[in-house]
Amino acid sequence: MIEVFSYIDALVLLLYFVFILSLGFYYSQRNDDNYESYFLAGKDIPWFIVGVSIFATNISSEHFIGLAGAGSMRGLAVGQFELMAIFTLLFLGWFLVPIYFKTGVITVPEFLEIIFDRRIRKFFALFSIIIYIFTKVLVSLFAAGLLFYDLFGLNIYASSILIVLITGLYSVIGGSSAVIRTQYFQGIILILGAIIISISGFIAVGGLNGIYSRVPEDFFSMFKPISDPDYPWTGIIFGAPIIAFWYWCTDQYIVQRLLSAKSIDQARKGSLLAAALKILPIFILVFPGIFASILFPESKGDGAYSALLYSEIVPHGLKGFVIAGVLAAIMSSLSGVFNTISILFTNDYYKIKYPEANERKLILVGRLSTTAAVVIAILIVPFVKVITSQIYLFLQSVQSFVSPPITAVFLFGLFSKRMSAKTAIITLIIGELIGIFRLVLQLLHDNGVSLNEFLLSILKVNFLHFSVFLFILSILIIKIGNQFSKAHKSEAVLEINSSLKENLLEIVMNFRRILNLKSLNPNFVISIFIVFAIILLWSVWN
Repeated sequence: MIEVFSYIDALVLLLYFVFILSLGFYYSQRNDDNYESYFLAGKDIPWFIVGVSIFATNISSEHFIGLAGAGSMRGLAVGQFELMAIFTLLFLGWFLVPIYFKTGVITVPEFLEIIFDRRIRKFFALFSIIIYIFTKVLVSLFAAGLLFYDLFGLNIYASSILIVLITGLYSVIGGSSAVIRTQYFQGIILILGAIIISISGFIAVGGLNGIYSRVPEDFFSMFKPISDPDYPWTGIIFGAPIIAFWYWCTDQYIVQRLLSAKSIDQARKGSLLAAALKILPIFILVFPGIFASILFPESKGDGAYSALLYSEIVPHGLKGFVIAGVLAAIMSSLSGVFNTISILFTNDYYKIKYPEANERKLILVGRLSTTAAVVIAILIVPFVKVITSQIYLFLQSVQSFVSPPITAVFLFGLFSKRMSAKTAIITLIIGELIGIFRLVLQLLHDNGVSLNEFLLSILKVNFLHFSVFLFILSILIIKIGNQFSKAHKSEAVLEINSSLKENLLEIVMNFRRILNLKSLNPNFVISIFIVFAIILLWSVWN
């Protein structure tokens, strides 16, 4: 091991742990012991920290391992999920951020109570917590375990428990302020670490000529045929945005970072920065997988990133920095999960049941629920064995089975004047049961359980196409439900509808200013440039 990882690399990793824990505990001590400070960092976070925090929350070990693995197998097409996220981040910044701020909510389930009723709030909060545990936590730990087993020979369970415990230390004590500010540092580290290994891999394969001459031509096609088993263009265009809307616009895991911003403008700028950063994964996570497929063809798949790290293409010292970047990605995402579970339980369950509880007690409950989340994360570690290869595709498929009903309910809640809480609950229950059924089928099949022909025919439907089907079915349930019920829209809901119209008018006015080259809005100009960047990538790799 010493030949591959030097004492300099070990020192770099040690310094990373010391610094991140010191930073976490420092901001823990600065906690003002009030509700807003503990759960939303005092709503005092500037836009650049918000943007990097969102990116660091999103990028975890499954991105390093999964995106590189998928890239080594199929090329750039997996990067489409990252690009689709950008459009929803722009929608979040321009349309939903002002609404979230104006309503003064702390959580997305609380926002849904304004639109519907308290039953939806509790249902969505509980469902979110369960999904976090079995996707964000479990998948991150599995990917991290694979990496550290390949690199250091560490037992997958031991490495997972160690990471959870270290991350849980400052998450429990410091709350949102410690989590977000450490995520800012971790975000910078993970980006720099990923850039180092990308540049090293690019040089090792011989630059652009070495890449294009040594991999299949379809590696550089981002739009695959409809018949493609993984990335059909129809699924990418129509299915991926459904998943992305749920994840980026309605998930407390992401929205909580924006709600911690100083103002609407700071939150919007933060979402735009996160959108711009989401272009990076294609170059710093997917391309390294392609490099690995050239340099180490025997390590294609989830072992691609480990092969690059274990090789000699990255100099000693820098190798430790790259591993620190991967650790930063894992820890930033886990701390985000722990903090989000804490606020969902405290705000959407305990505070409702005990409205007279003072802020100190609510913070104590928040810390205890964070501790419980850490303990649960440790207890579920043995379940990582149910996850099969191609981690990133597995994660996207799981999300495609649970997101369509939520996306449909949320959109109709925003724009429909007839949708009732009863219709929303029925849609969520039916839709999620179908989605979970499809997920269970996939897990059974992947773990060697034989299924009959009918069930196998369901499995043959691409997960992105299934997402579109489930979304359409959810819309049909809503439409039928609307025929038998009529919702009473409160003043708050009418204000939300009015805000949406104002936001749309703002977009139209900004377009006119660009055409007239007068009084340009910097945020809007940046948004346009981001969209053009995506179109350029599509045109180059089509």
